Amino acid sequence: MVLNQLDARLLQKMFLAAAKSIEAKKEIINELNVFPVPDGDTGTNMTLTIMAAANEVSQITDPTIESLSKAISSGSLRGARGNSGVILSQLFRGFTKEIKQYETIDVTIISNAFAKAVETAYKAVMKPKEGTILTVARGGAERAAELVNETDDLVYFGAEVLKHMQKVLDYTPELLPVLKEAGVVDSGGQGLLEVMQGAYDAMLGKEVIFETMVSKTSAGEVKLASKENISTADIKFGYCTEFIILLEKVFTDKDESDLKAYLESIGDSIVVVADDEIVKVHVHSNDPGLAIQKALTYGGLSRMKIDNMREEHHEVLLKEMEGTETEKPKDKGPKKPVGFIAVSIGEGINEIFQGLGVDYLIEGGQTMNPSTEDMLLAIEEINAETIFILPNNKNIILAANQAKAMTSDKNVIVIPSSTVPQGITAIISYVFDNSPEENEEHMIEEMNKVKTGQVTYAVRDTNLDGKEIKQGDIMGIGDKTILSVGSDITETTFSMIEQLVDEDTELVSLYYGADVTAEDAKELASKIMEQNPDIDVEVHSGGQPIYYYVVSVE
Repeated sequence: MVLNQLDARLLQKMFLAAAKSIEAKKEIINELNVFPVPDGDTGTNMTLTIMAAANEVSQITDPTIESLSKAISSGSLRGARGNSGVILSQLFRGFTKEIKQYETIDVTIISNAFAKAVETAYKAVMKPKEGTILTVARGGAERAAELVNETDDLVYFGAEVLKHMQKVLDYTPELLPVLKEAGVVDSGGQGLLEVMQGAYDAMLGKEVIFETMVSKTSAGEVKLASKENISTADIKFGYCTEFIILLEKVFTDKDESDLKAYLESIGDSIVVVADDEIVKVHVHSNDPGLAIQKALTYGGLSRMKIDNMREEHHEVLLKEMEGTETEKPKDKGPKKPVGFIAVSIGEGINEIFQGLGVDYLIEGGQTMNPSTEDMLLAIEEINAETIFILPNNKNIILAANQAKAMTSDKNVIVIPSSTVPQGITAIISYVFDNSPEENEEHMIEEMNKVKTGQVTYAVRDTNLDGKEIKQGDIMGIGDKTILSVGSDITETTFSMIEQLVDEDTELVSLYYGADVTAEDAKELASKIMEQNPDIDVEVHSGGQPIYYYVVSVE
């Protein structure tokens, strides 16, 4: 078989097949996580990211390269979860920027697109690390550039690129010692290879049936920190209207200003979030058609949603009368100077963040990373000039930064908190009289003084950090390495804490999880104080799943 060009119809099939390919292998990819913890979710994050784009791609009935490019880029950018998902979305963004101007694609165009994809992804990561998905992607792009002068056949071209990417993937343990010690290749690189393999199989004619994926649970459920009743008389504009504009021409700053001004003339609660290819719009009005007609002057529409807020309010009242708990609409009130968003992992942690003044909580974290879209929705809901985001997980920071880059009407500051204790310290350190920039510097400085430990169980056998670990063992994990391994939760946690405390330690905070009793946590606290009489120990109910304890040492 020889193939010299791809048209839009075939590209659509290839992308949907790529999504199905990684979905089928996501659990295998999850198991490649270096730390043998139950939240190794690279495969899940990459699958949810590409599926967000694939759902949009599947709805295009008469595709062009341009329309597919917009759907792939916008869907993956907003659906991106975790570091691997964000990097994958940036690879798609760069790739589609290069191909969108063509009606068909040949070897030269694809090679250029691979190069643009790698360039875009590397720019998105502040400190790129070799031996990761980035290395595998770059290896594919470099081989593609070599093949341009050798062949016009996309079949041969694709096979050779895949072969070289596999070779680079197999070499990742030599670039990252931690991979070699754990006996695995890079999980993100493996995920990218599955994406490429699925697309290649479809190019060869393999039929793949794509079904729209609907999540049964929301990873990034946004929760209000406070709620209040409203009456239908208070609803000035009755229809909540949301949609995405798929831009068909350059959307300038003046266009954005004009669109906002028009929407303000017909309603309120205006949110316009724009990037190079899409514009997300939210407006409350009494005539949704006017907003839609205006939007159509900029491009096609996607993800349209119109809700009758008065009708919804009546349904809320009926459900309350029937004893059914439900969310109530919230009046955002006047704009305030500062708002806070935090990612949280349990009911007890939720209450702590709420008590510290967090406006919105995004439930996610360890087992399910919230998406860029979840971050954007939270940003939309806070009526503040400056919004601080506390990701509280190193695998969520990139998604938060991507949401920041996609927000133009508010000053968004991401405090790169890698753990919940860091996030708690950061918000405690906020000083209301200081400027946002001063607070950003101070919050980061203070949170970096916090040492964190987390206790969970091993999901597979491995050797890591000089420790032999068996499936089911309890592990105490520090900020950078595994500190203790054992069979008893309390003893393993105590051993971990003893390695975290030093002569300057003043406070140890224990956040016990859903699978630990208050009595066990108090017993552990007593043991710590007995061994370290000069250190204060606080015990909090965190309620988090998966992790028996999250520990803060300050």
